[in-house]
Amino acid sequence: MSAIIGSFSEISDRFDAAFVDLWGCMHNGVKSWPEAIAAMRAFRARGGKVILVTNSPRPRREVEGQIAAVGLPEDCWDAIASSGDSARAAMYEGVVGHRVWVMGDDRDDPFFAPMKLVENPVTIDRVPLDEAEGIVCCSPFDETADPEVNEPQFREAIDRGLKLLCANPDIVVDRGDDRVWCAGALARLYSQMGGESLYFGKPHAPIYDLARRRLSALGADVPDDRIVCIGDGIHTDIRGAADAGLASLFITGGLAAEETGTDILSDGQPKADLLDDYLAEAVLSPDWAIGFLR
Repeated sequence: MSAIIGSFSEISDRFDAAFVDLWGCMHNGVKSWPEAIAAMRAFRARGGKVILVTNSPRPRREVEGQIAAVGLPEDCWDAIASSGDSARAAMYEGVVGHRVWVMGDDRDDPFFAPMKLVENPVTIDRVPLDEAEGIVCCSPFDETADPEVNEPQFREAIDRGLKLLCANPDIVVDRGDDRVWCAGALARLYSQMGGESLYFGKPHAPIYDLARRRLSALGADVPDDRIVCIGDGIHTDIRGAADAGLASLFITGGLAAEETGTDILSDGQPKADLLDDYLAEAVLSPDWAIGFLR
């Protein structure tokens, strides 16, 4: 059973680093949350390191611009590890070939910028599906449309044995009051149809390896038992923490707000019985839970 806490400060002295999700924890896609900012500032003030670990398909420099636009200040975090950077490295290593069909829009162009971390990167050419050796899925063409609209193209790709590189394993996110589809929903469908999807963000190991490298680059030698993962995605943040052998704090007021009875207008905390039911169904047990990061 996960213990419900009132603030991060109740447990923060157990840790020297926090791997913190962005969307649903630090902001809602439209605005950042002052209490979450204050909590991370306090953690850093006592020497803690904050690594923002996000399933954004964007390179970290692009993520910096995104979070600045929603009012997240630089003094509440130390470094960024994005699914986009993990997936880009794999793409430039040639895991889906060099001629790729791209799912996304103009916002995803930075995904294809040169990457210094990869030695001898392959040349990537964006081509139509019928010329492609693989698929790079950054985001849906229409984030409001059911992923099943892509079935005809997916069937063609699967028949040709193409692999799909998923830049963002999230299934959905809440943008303000609207819930929209992410690349993870397309990758899930592709796998369900018999195709092979490759993942590099949470809950998969590559992004945690990247987060540890970002932490080491700060000059911080932090053992795993002094790292806590904070996030609102039960099947991304919490499962990823469990698989990586790290402690976790589940933010119930994000994607699971309805299921856990977390209402910011009341006490802002999950209802214990609903939380227990939700976690039992997910077959996961985070170390702690809190309604909103504060």
